[in-house]
Amino acid sequence: MLDVKELELAVEKLAPAELIAFRTWFLDYDAELWDEEIEADYHSGKLDKFISEAIEDFQQGKASEI
Repeated sequence: MLDVKELELAVEKLAPAELIAFRTWFLDYDAELWDEEIEADYHSGKLDKFISEAIEDFQQGKASEI
């Protein structure tokens, strides 16, 4: 397995088209991981406080639907 420095060097050597393909893949991959983390935080209750605050702000007219 490559370490971070080896990955950086490999990415620097990519042709422009390969870099575009890698960037697209990585952004999708990173977004998927982020979605999984948010979902896990939601199910564990870590977001409950923020959800309650947002609902309260909305009910008090401090926020609006988007």
